[in-house]
Amino acid sequence: MQKQLKNGNFYLGIACLMMVVLFISSSMTYQQQSQVSVIQKYLANEPFKQFFSGISFNYAGSEVSIAAKGYVKFVEFFIRKAAHFTTYFILGGSLYLGLLPKLKQKSSVLGLAFAWLAATGYAATDEFHQMLTGGRTPLFQDVMLDSCGALTACLLIILVHKLRGKR
Repeated sequence: MQKQLKNGNFYLGIACLMMVVLFISSSMTYQQQSQVSVIQKYLANEPFKQFFSGISFNYAGSEVSIAAKGYVKFVEFFIRKAAHFTTYFILGGSLYLGLLPKLKQKSSVLGLAFAWLAATGYAATDEFHQMLTGGRTPLFQDVMLDSCGALTACLLIILVHKLRGKR
């Protein structure tokens, strides 16, 4: 296992696994992925409704607020967007960690650029795949959110490596 970590193959395996998970997820309709019934079950008393009722913004041309979507759909929106960010955070970070040993420390910037652009490219093809799936809406804004997740992971890894190097 130590050898797998050192040569980056373990992390590239995680990246491949994440791409499979994302592909399967994109193959599912909204109804198959919907968390509305779970949210209704556990948040039936609508905690924090008063606090969140003041939040309103536009995402992909639609208003996101409790008034426009209702409490359950409002909460589900944030769960779905957090899933976008998190899955691509894992994908971008694992691609970067998998590439680092193969670059032989020549350029962490090159590894960052490749990992970030590869994750962003995968996000774009993933949204295209959603377009082919019934009941799904591909959004450019989701690609940008995914891209931010991947970039955040890469930058955090660089920051951690820099801080470790100073110790």
